[in-house]
Amino acid sequence: QVQLVESGGGLVQLGGSLRLSCAASGRVRSIYDMGWYRQTPGKQRDLVAAITPGGSTNYADSVKGRFTISRDNAENTVYLQMNSLKPEDTAVYYCNADIVNVFSSSRRIYWGQGTQVTVSS
Repeated sequence: QVQLVESGGGLVQLGGSLRLSCAASGRVRSIYDMGWYRQTPGKQRDLVAAITPGGSTNYADSVKGRFTISRDNAENTVYLQMNSLKPEDTAVYYCNADIVNVFSSSRRIYWGQGTQVTVSS
């Protein structure tokens, strides 16, 4: 069993900051790419940012210069620092990770449960 547990969402005012965390636990052998997605009602889930084990990053154009993704490989954790938040950043944020299970050696994508981020104007 592998789980991704997210924390750090909440309500923030326009221009504020939040930091999301997502920790992988359970039968984790190794983790490849990790990322953050977001989804609003009636819309598809879109990539916000992704990071490789070596630290290479990729961002959606809408968050470049405002959001920073990072990871702690020793702690199996990925972070998303969100600055200069806008109302259009309001969404449920999901982390995901490409994980090899320690017992089965199978590799698959896991998702967190989602955390709500609301930016008020």
